[in-house]
Amino acid sequence: MALSQRSRTVLTLYSARDCIHCHRVRLVLAAKGVTYDLVPVDLDDPPEDLLDLNPYNSVPTLVDRDLVLYDTSVICEYLDERYPHPPLMPVDPLSRARLRLAIVRIENDWLTLVDQIEAGGKAADAARKTLRDELIKNASAFKASKFFLSPEMSLADCALAPLIWRLDALGVQLPKEAHVIIDYGERIFRSQGFTRSLTPEEKLLRP
Repeated sequence: MALSQRSRTVLTLYSARDCIHCHRVRLVLAAKGVTYDLVPVDLDDPPEDLLDLNPYNSVPTLVDRDLVLYDTSVICEYLDERYPHPPLMPVDPLSRARLRLAIVRIENDWLTLVDQIEAGGKAADAARKTLRDELIKNASAFKASKFFLSPEMSLADCALAPLIWRLDALGVQLPKEAHVIIDYGERIFRSQGFTRSLTPEEKLLRP
């Protein structure tokens, strides 16, 4: 169904069925309790209206009436400001800046490795090892607070939880000394919001 035929009174999210970046946006929406129209996208055969909306023909793509957003971080921050309760960013500028930097590190140092692993080929094994080593090296950050570097759930957790959920499927096995990372993930996975964020395909990624 083309966008012009859809209701513009609700958000529309174009999302792949198993995509860590799309999952991140769906987790923000679930945490906010926001109703939205989900358009499943086959990346090998995307809908025609997606190209009209997004020059990169990529997902996630969010449509809010006449506004179209197609960068994951921009979408997540927009949703946090558009629907302020519960807040997923600290109030004070210093804490917000620190959390934004943490998210940049997650994106650049960890999520790019997920993309390499999923792409397969010779680079996948090296990316898998690097991701494992990076998580182990930063294990202490997962026990500093109830959530990642924060006493409350934040946009950083929305970026991290989909990654932790996929570790087994990515072939990344953590040692016992990194149990704090698994414990961190389980705290989030038990929430109703996380369950709502999962597609049927993503539910199958963990036994």
